[in-house]
Amino acid sequence: MFAVIMAGGKGKRFWPYSRNDRPKQLLKIIGEETMLQMTVDRLKKLKSVEDIFIVTGKDLAPLIQKEIKGISKNNIIVEPSGKNTAPCIGLAALKIGRIDENAVMGIFPADHLIIGHKLFQKALTSGSKIATKMDSLVTIGIIPSYPSTGYGYIQHSSRRLRGFDNAYNVKTFAEKPHLSLANRFISSGDFLWNGGMFIWKISTILDQFGIHMPELSDHLFQIQELQNSRKSISGVWDRIVPESIDYGLMEKADNVHVVKAEFTWSDVGSWQSVFDLSSKNKQGNVIRGDGVSIGGTNNFIDSNDRFTAVIGADDLAVIHTDDATLVVPMEKVEEVKNLVEYLQSNKREELL
Repeated sequence: MFAVIMAGGKGKRFWPYSRNDRPKQLLKIIGEETMLQMTVDRLKKLKSVEDIFIVTGKDLAPLIQKEIKGISKNNIIVEPSGKNTAPCIGLAALKIGRIDENAVMGIFPADHLIIGHKLFQKALTSGSKIATKMDSLVTIGIIPSYPSTGYGYIQHSSRRLRGFDNAYNVKTFAEKPHLSLANRFISSGDFLWNGGMFIWKISTILDQFGIHMPELSDHLFQIQELQNSRKSISGVWDRIVPESIDYGLMEKADNVHVVKAEFTWSDVGSWQSVFDLSSKNKQGNVIRGDGVSIGGTNNFIDSNDRFTAVIGADDLAVIHTDDATLVVPMEKVEEVKNLVEYLQSNKREELL
């Protein structure tokens, strides 16, 4: 398998730590390494992974090349601009196809936490076998631990796919649901979280683009011709309409299977996720750096260069950096991205 890490996102929900020049995947949110380095290291441990590629924007490519260990400069694929996941994956497929047109490629986000090396390998091995033997589009589904309204869902058949570990036919993909619908998904027992990880053959994904996303397929063919003659792809790339792989392809294709993951997974999507993953004191608070919570529980304080105190309050996230302070109820942490959009609209570039 050739592994592809998508590393072009901005991580708006991790403001004020996440900035344009250092987004979420380049932050040490959990542990001593950046999220991207952790993803690279995880994949390098797998015997089935032949090589690893990173897709990112031209603004982040030099920083990734400088900071990320274990990746060749030639394995950093640069998008002229962000176009969402379908074009990103298409560009990576062209690159790997020039190396081995019969290759299997695995797609992985840059900023997820996975615990359970052997179980991770087991899921990828199963997915790779399905992709190879059945010319199938394979996704990895996560067993839900609560009725999340922040994740998309995958509904699968009740009967396992014979001959493959924890694999099922996919019946449908569902967008992020409201709470009552999420509860129904969980109680049904046949819905999984969409973890954004995929496995397929190069030939399969390019054929499926031709069937379900013909305009993107045409643009990829033009890009391939330009790359073969070493010409700039920017003009063609600019004409590509941004689209996610889920909406553009996975929800439309027929030959889709899901492998039910047994490993522990988190998308580390917000400050709530960091709080959930962190060790807590006797009062249920997480204090990173110099701070204290008095008379309150379930608070998250992150303040390395200035003493920060929370008194008589519960369920707050307080994040302090050298130029900004964020105070937000834990139940509202998803709305931090709205603050970033407010800063953008008000041209507060110094805070972005």
